Parts: sequence; C-alpha cells; structure tokens
Amino acid sequence: MQMSEELDKLKSLQEVLAEKYEIEAKVEELPKTLDGSTESLERFKKEYIEKNSEYEAEKAKVAELRTQLDEAQKLREEGEKGMDAITTHREYEILDKQINEAQEKENSIRKELQKEEKVLAELNDILKSEEELIASTEKDVQDSKENLDKEIDSYKEKLASLSAQEEQMSEGIDAETIIKFQRIIRRNHKGIVAVKGNVCDGCHMILPAQFANEVHRGTKILFCPYCSRILYYEESEGGASNYFTLDDAGSLSDLDDEDLLDEDGIDSMSDEDDDSSDVKSMDFDD
Repeated sequence: MQMSEELDKLKSLQEVLAEKYEIEAKVEELPKTLDGSTESLERFKKEYIEKNSEYEAEKAKVAELRTQLDEAQKLREEGEKGMDAITTHREYEILDKQINEAQEKENSIRKELQKEEKVLAELNDILKSEEELIASTEKDVQDSKENLDKEIDSYKEKLASLSAQEEQMSEGIDAETIIKFQRIIRRNHKGIVAVKGNVCDGCHMILPAQFANEVHRGTKILFCPYCSRILYYEESEGGASNYFTLDDAGSLSDLDDEDLLDEDGIDSMSDEDDDSSDVKSMDFDD
C-alpha cells in the first residue's frame, strides 16, 4: 500500500473512530440520567416504609384504646344495672362512686381515642399520597428506562456499523499503528494532523528540521514527538503564523518509545541528525 493511500485511509478512519468513541461515551453516560429519578424513587419508598411503621403503631394504639373504652363502658353499664338491686344507702354510695369513676374513665379514653383516630386518619391520608407518588414515579422511571433502552439500542446499531467501517478501513495498516492511532483519538479526538512548514498542526509546536523533512518525504508513518499524533505534510498557505499554548503542547512522555522507531527499529531521529535541541515555540501577537 502506498504511504499516501495509507494516510488517506487513516484520515477517513479518524472520522469513524471519533464518532464511535463519542457514541460509546454517550452509551456509558445515558444510564446515569436515570440516577436522579431512581434515587428519588428509593427515597420515596424508604419514607413510605417509615411512615407505614408509624401508621401501624398508631393503629395498634387506637385498637388498644377501643378495647379500654369497651371495658369502661361495660363497667359503667354493670354499675347502672346494679342500682336496681341495692337495698341500703351505703350500697348506693359505693355503686354510685363506681359508676362515676367508670364514666370519667370512659370519657377520658373516648377523648384520647378521638385524638388518636384523627392522627391515624392523617397518617392514612399521607400513606395514600405517598403510594400515588411512588406509583407515578415508578411509571416515570419505567417510561424513561424504556426510552433509554431504545436510544441505547439505536446507538448500538450505529456502533456496529462504525465498527464494520473501522475494520474495513484498518485493512492493510500495521496493527500496532492502529492501536496507537485509536489511543491517540480516544485522548485527543484527532489522531492524524498536518505538518505545515515544520509546525505540527495538532499541538502547534515547531518540529526539528530533519524530522519535518522526513514527514515531508512521506516514506513511513511518523508520530509527533510532542502530542503523539500521526503526521503528514501539507504546504502552508502564505507562510501563516502557527501558535501553541503550553496546555496544548503535550509532552514527550505521552509518546511510547516505539512511536519514534522506524520499521527497522532504528530511531527516526538519530543523534547526528537530531535537531531537538533547536526546538523552539513560535510566539504569537495579541
């Protein structure tokens, strides 16, 4: 395969890989959009359980008060029935006291029962509202999940198509070059850039003259020693200035040792030709 043809394939492959990795990132992030709704649903369920426990405790309390009220009523009614059988004033006083005490207890219990029944009714209303909220939230989460699954399925179909294109475009290109190229695009979104004059159009750093000349000759795949991108030569237009910032420049540490080796394992920037000591950045005017 001619070097120009290989570079053209890499340029096309770059677009495919960039789109593929962008979609993969979306597929990874999409489920997180449900986190807020799911967390809310779990919180609603937890609050419902706590409120239901409170309701059950109140329900038991009301039941106990109703039992006590029944007992107080029976005691009062028995005393009232016993009035017909008394024969002495002393018996009357004792029974009358018993009836009065039973009546007071009955009134006290009834009053407390009414208060607790009101609390129970309020708790019941709260539970019903929370049940409706949970049901509504569950439906929203389910609907969102179904829509999300459809969206993810659509993305997966697109990914399958892009992977097929990637495989086709990668044919004839060295596997190690493809692996490096993929890694560069994952990090920088752009894996192959032009060298204009002797400036990398990716990081805008001035390249050593000998190295830039090798890129110009286009006899092998070369990687920028600063940003690790694959390079191809392109004539600069009208000697336009190129600029760089330290944040964009990258570092030699980003590049694996083998990135600078040619096909025979020889350093593409030999010691005698190495102009790296002369590398300078280009200043820019505001």
